[in-house]
Amino acid sequence: MSETKSFQIPKHLVYEAYKRVKANQGGAGVDGESLKDFELDLTNNLYMLWNRLSSGSYMPPPVRRVEIEKTTGGIRKLGIPTVADRIAQMVVKRQIEPEIDAQFHPDSYGYRPEKSAHQALQKTKQRCYKRAWVLDMDIKGFFDNIDHELLMKAVRRHVKESWHLLYIQRWLTAPIQYRDGSLEVPQKGTPQGGVISPLLANLFLHYVFDVWIGKNWEHIQFERYADDIVCHCSTELGARKLKAALDERFRSCGLQLHPDKTIIAYCKGGSRKGDYPTVTFDFLGYTFQPRWIKTRKGVQGLYFIAAISQKAAKEIRDEINSWAWRYWCHKELVDIRDFSRSRLSGWLNYFSLFGRSYIRNVLFHFDRRLARWAKKKYKKLNTLMQAARRINFARAHNPGVFPHWKKESMVKDWT
Repeated sequence: MSETKSFQIPKHLVYEAYKRVKANQGGAGVDGESLKDFELDLTNNLYMLWNRLSSGSYMPPPVRRVEIEKTTGGIRKLGIPTVADRIAQMVVKRQIEPEIDAQFHPDSYGYRPEKSAHQALQKTKQRCYKRAWVLDMDIKGFFDNIDHELLMKAVRRHVKESWHLLYIQRWLTAPIQYRDGSLEVPQKGTPQGGVISPLLANLFLHYVFDVWIGKNWEHIQFERYADDIVCHCSTELGARKLKAALDERFRSCGLQLHPDKTIIAYCKGGSRKGDYPTVTFDFLGYTFQPRWIKTRKGVQGLYFIAAISQKAAKEIRDEINSWAWRYWCHKELVDIRDFSRSRLSGWLNYFSLFGRSYIRNVLFHFDRRLARWAKKKYKKLNTLMQAARRINFARAHNPGVFPHWKKESMVKDWT
């Protein structure tokens, strides 16, 4: 570490940040340099990055804009920094995160150490049993509309190192490069896809929502996962008043509740009294709604419970359809297993929190595609029915090949 540098940044911070970025993988930025390319001259690249960060001369390169079509329509705008810039962001994030995260509300679950979506979903389930009404909020274009001045005001309350503040400000105003090569300097927002963006976004909503609601609506319980928020209310009138107050609050901070996706839902099972137009809401890939089920004790009734949402189910089926089934006609079952097992396991583990039979039904789509693959590969299988029997035989005799084939996955989990 040189004494002539403007900022005293230990070199090991840059190396540790590189290891975190490598573990997360990610695509190339505007320079087209992949992580593997960066590693071809790793020592020199890390030294140059440290040197620029320490001297104060580091200027973030433009962020590559990527637009992804949503299954429900519209576009999700992502910003992909270069590999070197992701490492630089990770350096600062690891320095400031412990202090900032310690201030966050216990019911803020998104992008936080020791917090998870499953924790948020469990808490949502518990509170839906106790309070009859839910305000499910959707913030329109949240990451693209964060007010820089308000965000930096929040940052300065917790970040004191001058080099941290300098680079955070520079990342907020780093140019966005579009596919045609044109550049735009953002006046608001933080790129969804940047390493430090989730932490900054959480800090922004901590003051815009968490702290504000604790001061003004202290009786309201909520779960927040980044900008996905569910509030629990005792009455419909209370939910409507809260919605109106939050609409005004978000507008004053440069944000807007989505008029169509922000809903008030009745969340009780049993013999509901009255005619409620909305009795369902989505949260973190699950749909909460009344369902007729039989419990483990054999009691059948209408219970307000959760299972994988139709949107999430469609995304899974679409991804399975996109796999290289035609190419695999020249491969063996073990090759399909090696490619798909981690993906299938991830879906099964996440969506088995509630309604395990529902995610198993969704993953049955994989078995149908597998049967089509078998029919094309094995010429003796004349019909799709014969191919399906072949797959069912394999499933019965080799349940460990795919995660959703295991018998323990069939156990009902309704309570």
